[in-house]
Amino acid sequence: MNFLRKYHKWIGLIAGVFFILYSISGIILNHRELLSGVDVSRSLMPSNYSFKNWNLAGVKAVEKVSKDTLLIYGNIGIWLTDSDFSSFKSFNAGLPEGIDNRKVCVVRYVPEKHMLFAGTLFGFYEYNFKQDKWNRLNLPVHEKRVVDVIYHNDTLFALTRSHLLYSLNFKDFKVFKLPPPENYDNKIGLFKTLWVIHSGEIYGSVGKIIVDIIALIFIFLTITGIIVFFKKRRLAKNGLPKERLLKVKKSFVWNLKWHNKIGWMTFILLLVTASTGIFLRPPFLIAIANARVGKLPYTELDTDNPWFDSLRKIYFDKETGRYYLFGPDKIYYSDDNFRSPLKPVTQMPPLSVMGVTYFDRKDSANFLIGSFEGLYLWNPQSGKVYDYIDKKPYVKPKNKTRPIGKYLVAGFTDLYPGGEIVFEYNNGAFDINKKVKFPPIPDEIKNAYRASLWFYALEVHTGRIFQFMLGDFYILIVPLVGLSAIYILISGFIIWYKLYRKRPL
Repeated sequence: MNFLRKYHKWIGLIAGVFFILYSISGIILNHRELLSGVDVSRSLMPSNYSFKNWNLAGVKAVEKVSKDTLLIYGNIGIWLTDSDFSSFKSFNAGLPEGIDNRKVCVVRYVPEKHMLFAGTLFGFYEYNFKQDKWNRLNLPVHEKRVVDVIYHNDTLFALTRSHLLYSLNFKDFKVFKLPPPENYDNKIGLFKTLWVIHSGEIYGSVGKIIVDIIALIFIFLTITGIIVFFKKRRLAKNGLPKERLLKVKKSFVWNLKWHNKIGWMTFILLLVTASTGIFLRPPFLIAIANARVGKLPYTELDTDNPWFDSLRKIYFDKETGRYYLFGPDKIYYSDDNFRSPLKPVTQMPPLSVMGVTYFDRKDSANFLIGSFEGLYLWNPQSGKVYDYIDKKPYVKPKNKTRPIGKYLVAGFTDLYPGGEIVFEYNNGAFDINKKVKFPPIPDEIKNAYRASLWFYALEVHTGRIFQFMLGDFYILIVPLVGLSAIYILISGFIIWYKLYRKRPL
């Protein structure tokens, strides 16, 4: 008991600041759309969060509208530029304020109809050329994020993370029921299961509110625990006036009583939240990354949609008449217009679990595919993969521990004169062939690229905000704080059960 009490106290004091930070940031993360209009200056963040050379996924791609009209887009929103990328003008009119509302996943121009569409984090938009602004389109699904758009056979397709939607008149959309992948087992990734448990999404909005309350309880227990520690030290001192002594004792008793009572009553919920959290980041993430489990019945996961939260990109190949559908780390294809189960690609380039960031034909035999694993030339017939940046055949590394590659390819374009420009997440824009230099960021874009409050909270919650101090060791913050929370909860419950359960305060 002395051991449990001693380390319950000292670990709690040391980790208490992190418990409060994680609780506050967790609440913010649970309400991204609600807080999407709230931005913070990047100057309030460490220097590695500064926007320079088009880094930080500021640019995902460039869409050509006419010979001298291009749209460059990504986390910076949408900007109009010319064929030389010499001038930039905001093209965000009609999109809601707030950088999260202007995180653009895709911009697609349909020249046959002279129509322009954009899929963002929180909506799907059509550009009205007469009004010079974006107008929102309604979709018949709950989710709002549109990750890709294609036009084929007089039909406009919009892809969300869970559904493929189609429209013949470009206004009214219907859900296209995708067949499952071959050998579909109706299971889901253990990572996704733990994710929705940790956030509360497993029970929708009600579940999120419950987890918000749990976060507030973590804050309450941390603060009352600190108060008990200092009040106890105060009571141990001699010479306090009687009136002051009674006030200190009263405060000590009240905080200890409710610290114990709230703690044991919510013990299971607190323990589940802390335990699931440590598996969402390395190194514990590695243990569950590839595990699949049955869908929990009567939850948000219990759906007959085989593609629930699994879709990242769609591509129609005119050369072969084949559709490609991209999951988080897999590629599927259909040669019969989705009439039969989709076939998985067996010989494919490395693909980050965060999904593909670029995919297009390079020539009649090869595709160019990019993700946070790098940029590769891929021949689907032979299965050969070529590292397009380092200019050498790809060799699968042995004993790989990091879920990302050497180059975190956030975007790519070959529309810059004389160059093939990669937009790398950390280092920004560079020409693969080292022949040209991409233009610097204009001040108007740099100043407009703020950080959303949600993003700030995410960096705190993952521990990345401390990377400037700890380097790569920042990755240990989440597991250490999580294990500390688990120890404090279990030891606190045992202490209450043994010492205070039957003792009146």
